[in-house]
Amino acid sequence: MRRHARMDKRFSSIPEPLWSKLKLLIPPEPPKPTGGRPRVDDRAVLTGIIYRLRTGCQWHAIPREFASGPTCHRRFQQWERQGVFEKLFVCMLHYYDHRRGIQWQWGALDSVIVKAPKGGISRDRTRRTAPSAARNATS
Repeated sequence: MRRHARMDKRFSSIPEPLWSKLKLLIPPEPPKPTGGRPRVDDRAVLTGIIYRLRTGCQWHAIPREFASGPTCHRRFQQWERQGVFEKLFVCMLHYYDHRRGIQWQWGALDSVIVKAPKGGISRDRTRRTAPSAARNATS
C-alpha cells in the first residue's frame, strides 16, 4: 500500500456550516432488511468525491482518510442518477457567494475542439457511416 503525501487542508474537510446545508440534500440510506455493513459516512464520501474531481486522480487513488475509491465511485453514480449533484452545486454556489461574493459579471468559457469519436453527426444532421460499414456494404 502506498503512502500518500500530507494532504492540503482544502481537500481534507467540508466546513461545518456548509456541511449542515449539504447533508439535507443527500438522500437517506436505503433500508437494509437483511442487515449488511454499516454505511460509510456521507461526509467522508462526498469529501472523497470532491478530492477526486479537484485532483483528477483515479478512483482507486482517493486517500483512505475519506473512503475507499470504489465506495466513492458507487455513491457518485447513485447520487448522479438521483440528481443530487445539481442540488449540491447550487447550494455550494450560494454558500460561496454569501461568504466571498461571486463576481457574476465576469465569466469564462473554455472548450476543446476535437474530432468526434466514431464519426459523430455531420453538418446536415445525418449519421455518418463508419468506414468499416461502408467497406462491408460494397463487398
